[in-house]
Amino acid sequence: MRITFELECSGCKRRNYSSNKNKNTTTQRLELKKYCPFCRKSLMHKEIKK
Repeated sequence: MRITFELECSGCKRRNYSSNKNKNTTTQRLELKKYCPFCRKSLMHKEIKK
């Protein structure tokens, strides 16, 4: 079963990206280093439920 979630910037707390994952195989929350256009930096983005 795939779920849709959003990635929230750790700097400004804005939700810049949305993605999906297989809940059965990936049980932990996803953390990725992505570019935030509002902070103008590459920062950690954490998974937030939609």
